[in-house]
Amino acid sequence: MISANNVTLRIGKKALFEDVNIKFTEGNCYGLIGANGAGKSTFLKILSGQLEPTKGEVVITPGQRLSFLQQDHFKYDEYPVLDTVIMGNARLYEIMKEKEALYAKEDFTDEDGIKASELEGEFATMNGWEAESDAATLLNGLGIDTDLHYKQMSELRGSEKVKVLLAQALFGNPDILLLDEPTNHLDLDAIAWLEEFLINFENTVIVVSHDRYFLNKVCTHTADIDYAKIQLYAGNYDFWYESSQLLVKQMKEANKKKEEKIKELQDFIQRFSANASKSKQATSRKKALEKIELDEIKPSSRKYPYIDFRPNREIGNEVLTVEGLSKTVDGVKVLDNISFIVGREDKIAFVGSNEIAKTTLFKILAGEMEPDEGTYKWGITTTNAYFPKDNTKDFDCDDTIVDWLTQYSEIKDAPYVRGFLGRMLFAGDDGLKKVKVLSGGEKVRVMLSKMMIIGANVLILDEPTNHLDMESITALNNGLIKFPGVVLFASHDHQFVQTTANRIMEIVNGQLIDKITTYDEYLESDEMARKRQSAAEYTAENEDGEE
Repeated sequence: MISANNVTLRIGKKALFEDVNIKFTEGNCYGLIGANGAGKSTFLKILSGQLEPTKGEVVITPGQRLSFLQQDHFKYDEYPVLDTVIMGNARLYEIMKEKEALYAKEDFTDEDGIKASELEGEFATMNGWEAESDAATLLNGLGIDTDLHYKQMSELRGSEKVKVLLAQALFGNPDILLLDEPTNHLDLDAIAWLEEFLINFENTVIVVSHDRYFLNKVCTHTADIDYAKIQLYAGNYDFWYESSQLLVKQMKEANKKKEEKIKELQDFIQRFSANASKSKQATSRKKALEKIELDEIKPSSRKYPYIDFRPNREIGNEVLTVEGLSKTVDGVKVLDNISFIVGREDKIAFVGSNEIAKTTLFKILAGEMEPDEGTYKWGITTTNAYFPKDNTKDFDCDDTIVDWLTQYSEIKDAPYVRGFLGRMLFAGDDGLKKVKVLSGGEKVRVMLSKMMIIGANVLILDEPTNHLDMESITALNNGLIKFPGVVLFASHDHQFVQTTANRIMEIVNGQLIDKITTYDEYLESDEMARKRQSAAEYTAENEDGEE
């Protein structure tokens, strides 16, 4: 168990948290939610001991081990992958290194033998002999192939490092597990594996995520940060949403009844206060009136942008034809003779673990990269807008947001352009910010403003939900659902894919799998079932070992 007792954190004069009291108990998974800037990651740092609160304390049940997801992807570059995972249990890794040092001594003494015996006993108690195989099981489940297990961390790609650090956090059955955005940069297969792992995990989990499906799947409770307080709800994200909306509705209805009662009492007092025979009744009504208090209903600090893609031209029947497309990147053939035809009602999600293949295909279709072989042809009625995964070059200039967006607008009118920025929560002087200094989330919102102002009837989006908060993801999700044109997109957000796509494509070893189906139906394959089973088996084996 881990609890926060009267925790307050002040940054300057602002209180990020004020007298927070909350308890997280064994066997539950808590989703920590709140608007951007509410302090979700900061609260996890307080719980993990990385940050000291201004006031109050964090209490952990004595003897319990806490593990958290490391955010520094370069911290372990000098270590092998397997060692990095096993470091998730610091004491076990320490014993392993002590043993190695002892057995490597040339002058091994009787005293060393006694020490080695003690270490071996502790090592066995901690299931040390299974450490490497357990670490390998976690890595394989998350999609890190066995041939990478003995490489140095510095040799891995960024997305691979993310998976290794996640395996490190999960390693060794920790009593308390803190995960800050664990699904970021994970492919959908790895996310599915992690979901099953956490569902079968029997200790305490506290997780921050913008993935609504993930929170609904794994969470038993929801902790909502709003106005420097944390309110705990039993149930997953959808249950929290319905409960919080119902609570506000009930408070408004209660206030309405109270307001009606207040008016009734005020009318009586006004009519009869000067009447001697009714004066006593009027006085009692005054006292009753003074006791009525309206409930304070604070609006949520959450803000939802308004995303509405309106094409300037209706799309025709001929949209896109791709024939024999091939492309090699860094010596690897990521697209191998790919062909497909896109219809006017298609909303296609490109899924799977091959990030480079998806991004390469999108760049080719957007005209930013040439294929090695093959052709693609857009219909004469189509206009497309492209959202790249990496927008660095788009914002490498000294333009203000308004000036930057104006270049993409047919109407060169500042109030018109500011209207699109206002929909994306850029108000007042925000439009005068230089685009090069914007945060990741702000850049995404500016890119979405660009896509709205262009008025294209085909949208190509490569991981648009990265850097967005849950409110913006919800708004984008709804905007794409009602968009009357064609959408080609990639996303790691399960609910986003499931509710938007009517066709699924996956590129495996350069080849295309193309299914007209929903994402959930696509996942009901034997391969995905095996992955879910492997996650369940790992947690079951480790819990048995702990006993």
